Amino acid sequence: MTTIDQPLADTAYPFLPVEPSEAARRYAAICADRPMTKMTMPIGGDAWIIHRNSTARAMLGDPRFVREPFRTGERTVPYFMEFPEFLKSTIQFEDPPHHTKLRRLVQKSISPKRVRGMRDSAVKFANELIDEMVAKGSPSNLVEDYSIALPIQMLANLLGVPPEDRPKFESWSASTLSVANMAPEQIAANMGELVQYMTALIEERRREPREDLLSDLANARDKDDTLTDAEIIPIALILIIGGFDNTANFIGQGVLSLFNNQDQLAVLLEDVDTVAPTAVEEILRHAAWEIGNPVAGMGALVPFVATEDVDLEGQLVAKGEAIMIDPNGANHDAIAMAEPATFDVRRADNPHLTLSFGLHHCLGAPLARMELQVAITELFRRLPGLRQDGPVVINYDNLTQPITSLPVAW
Repeated sequence: MTTIDQPLADTAYPFLPVEPSEAARRYAAICADRPMTKMTMPIGGDAWIIHRNSTARAMLGDPRFVREPFRTGERTVPYFMEFPEFLKSTIQFEDPPHHTKLRRLVQKSISPKRVRGMRDSAVKFANELIDEMVAKGSPSNLVEDYSIALPIQMLANLLGVPPEDRPKFESWSASTLSVANMAPEQIAANMGELVQYMTALIEERRREPREDLLSDLANARDKDDTLTDAEIIPIALILIIGGFDNTANFIGQGVLSLFNNQDQLAVLLEDVDTVAPTAVEEILRHAAWEIGNPVAGMGALVPFVATEDVDLEGQLVAKGEAIMIDPNGANHDAIAMAEPATFDVRRADNPHLTLSFGLHHCLGAPLARMELQVAITELFRRLPGLRQDGPVVINYDNLTQPITSLPVAW
């Protein structure tokens, strides 16, 4: 029953930035009201935006939704901003059966067993980074000294890329994910350099295979699994750029969200090893809402197109219509989870979709989860008195809006 003390939440969508608690009220009301909203995107025309968690899962598991028209350039990608051209050539925009073939090959090298085998080296490297921070003394920029360096090292191990090339990866990533303040000529030059670098490395791995993903892909010899350089390079690029950029940002958001929720930091510190796995899932779901910024009712994962008329929880999506998921809605759907506005590092039932689901579930998800668990566990085990020691800086000119400076002391 609605009372004066519990006014109806506004169900209009999209909505401008509001306080996270108000955004949670609105998303709960929107999800209760309807599974999706049709809106005209700033770029690319009309599209359905899915809010409900269950509807999002149904769509992601349905092969009648594809991305081919965006990959081929037949249609402009409907989005809130101009979609980076580079991403349209990656495995994200592939559909079965080619997508299935690529995933099968990559998953052989990022299997849970292989990732478990990488955990010891991740723990060792995390502690080396912490040793260096301690030796330098506080304050330290956690982003530069820890949260970027760790995933870079893990990707270097996985792909067989020399870790000393880290500065190049950061520069290339900034170019490919840039949405402002970078000239097209500079982006093109950086992309050309990146492709040239990876082409040379693939050729080297063909001549001298090692125990790494790039060697596996370069030397796939089965008739159905043979890959060309044109197929290998986009896989490697999305892993390099998405792998370290996204993971590094989740580490920074996770640490900051714990600083801003001292009760939850205390829960973590009581038993870091036990709590870290659920804390990481909560960071993936909700940390972006706990870093001190307002939350807007917009934003989406990569869109699809319906190949025929499809009914999704009572809403008809017509053939040819574009559709995408707002992860803020799916991750704060009060139908799917209890108290979605609460940051709870012990949350047991956490069906978030930050790493997607179904055919397009993030290829690097096992690696990202392992790195996040190691990063959070080792940092707070070694430095339980870690605290924020200055203002946070966020790069709003990047598609993923990463934290670039998080000063800390201990």
